[in-house]
Amino acid sequence: MTLGPELAEQAGLVSLRAEVPEALLASMRSFIERHPNWDQYRLVQAALAGFLVQNGLQNREVTRCYLANLFPGQGSFRSDEVG
Repeated sequence: MTLGPELAEQAGLVSLRAEVPEALLASMRSFIERHPNWDQYRLVQAALAGFLVQNGLQNREVTRCYLANLFPGQGSFRSDEVG
């Protein structure tokens, strides 16, 4: 699902454009084909957040983003909950 610019802004989302090597893009596509519950947005969010968390960033919102993408059925990782 793609949000319009107004809804994306309200949700605290920004667009990101990046050039990636063809091998990486092909691997992403292959992964998504084998795992239909993932899409390019979820994969990139999980990868970025995971990289930051694993490299020492201590930010609750980023950690929640990482966990929410890995475990999408767990509502307890949503950033809109107090905890």
